[in-house]
Amino acid sequence: MIPKPAQYLVRFDDLCPTITPDRWERFRNLIEQSGVRPILAIVPDNHDTDLKHAPADPAFWEQVRRLEAAGATIAVHGYRHLCHSRGKSLLDLHRSSEFAGVKYELQRDWIRAGFRILREKGLHPKLWIGPRHGFDRNTIRALTTLGVNYISDGFARVPFQRHGITWIPQQLWGPVPKQSGLWTICIHPNTLGSSAVEDMRRFLENHGHQLTTFDRVIQEWPAKPLGLCERIYERFALARVRRRNLR
Repeated sequence: MIPKPAQYLVRFDDLCPTITPDRWERFRNLIEQSGVRPILAIVPDNHDTDLKHAPADPAFWEQVRRLEAAGATIAVHGYRHLCHSRGKSLLDLHRSSEFAGVKYELQRDWIRAGFRILREKGLHPKLWIGPRHGFDRNTIRALTTLGVNYISDGFARVPFQRHGITWIPQQLWGPVPKQSGLWTICIHPNTLGSSAVEDMRRFLENHGHQLTTFDRVIQEWPAKPLGLCERIYERFALARVRRRNLR
């Protein structure tokens, strides 16, 4: 049983100083104008050429500090976003990832470095997000060892506890109305154009009253192990995404 009507978290992924500047500006303006308080998933030390769309913007870090001060939540999005490992992830959505299959000590060092880098930039990261949904038991062990209690991932309709950490589910890649549950809409500004901004603007006009924030979620949605019905839902939802996305 899901006790709450639909609520939505908005998450922006692959943020780094070399993000496509005009696309990021359109979404950033939408955040500021609409009062959205999203999760900002920032790559701490990007080495991924696919995310190098422009020269590093010296204003980037001040922009995200301003958004955090206005209520956004900062997430550490991997480390360097280099998805070279072929290890099997707990979610197993992609054939390569940055973390799954990497030895525990190295994962721990990467996670520690990622949080340190963002903190040195004057940010206050509260959760971790794996590139390509890629992480394994060693990742979670490293996170909990370092005092990180939350990840944004999973395909249930409520936050849940698993392997000693709280999962805030992320199931959508665009605005889709739902009847109940908690839904995280993941947006990749690097690859989306102006039509996606307008789609999100219209969604916010109709459903803005249903938006929530990371802080509210952890207060209002107590996380516990999933019950049978929600585990069944999660299994079928994950299977649908695997069929569509595995590559």
